[in-house]
Amino acid sequence: MSQIETARPRIGFIGLGTMGAPMALNLVKAGFEVSVPDRRSLPSIVRATTTICSDIADVAQTSEIIILMLPDTSDVENVVFGPGGIAAADLAGKLVVDMSSISPQATKTIADQLIAIGCQYLDAPVSGGQIGAKAGTLTIMAGGSKAAFERAKPILQALGKSITHVGEANGAGQVCKIANQMIVALNIQAVAEAFALVSRFGIDKVKVREAMLGGFAGSRVLDVHGQRMIEGAFEPGFRIALHRKDLRLAMHVAETLGASIPATEVVEQLFTDAIDQGGSNWDHSALYRIAERGNRFT
Repeated sequence: MSQIETARPRIGFIGLGTMGAPMALNLVKAGFEVSVPDRRSLPSIVRATTTICSDIADVAQTSEIIILMLPDTSDVENVVFGPGGIAAADLAGKLVVDMSSISPQATKTIADQLIAIGCQYLDAPVSGGQIGAKAGTLTIMAGGSKAAFERAKPILQALGKSITHVGEANGAGQVCKIANQMIVALNIQAVAEAFALVSRFGIDKVKVREAMLGGFAGSRVLDVHGQRMIEGAFEPGFRIALHRKDLRLAMHVAETLGASIPATEVVEQLFTDAIDQGGSNWDHSALYRIAERGNRFT
């Protein structure tokens, strides 16, 4: 074993869902030793390739760097400060990297409390969905001290292709992710409306997508989610319920700052309409279904 390999920190990974499981596996593939808390839901490949700890506190105690990949703000708060959470371990000298998409205000509060006990903290939410998580090509937006970012960078490089330190204030990564989610949501809605319109006129969406990909309207959303809309393939890569959560975070931050984000508010309501129609677990590209129904294409 080389000196570089022996110097690699032991990683604790908490949150092994649709995104977290493939991310943890990419760390294993990169040569890191990864510890995870025992759960019945652990995929067999994760169970076979990682160190299984009895609980979250044990993961934190035996790891140098602890990564969180959880659905919402309350989940992060509970994992950090709840009974048996990571704060039950001795965190002095360790680094917590929260890759969840949560409230920037809550992020700052959590960071302040952990930094006060000698723990470094980096918020590093991601974009790229399940495809990016599996491929190790996530876009990572980090907020926190330069020292925390540099310490985490070798790990982040095993998970993502585009890694940016957007600011030294904790919460900066979360605000960047919120802005990202606003742009993605509005882009999805634009593609959904455009496809609904051309369908009403009787034009083949396949040909329309092909034409637009070669022009200024071309985008990753049109490429990937436009194809999903054509095929009606709405199995979740990123669930509507989670994207609505992100837009509500954006609305809360905007209200706090006195900013106006009317288009985001409209798409948030369309996500809510989809959820009301049973679409909580649809992929966010299923906004096309709402556009179709709204224009009486069914």
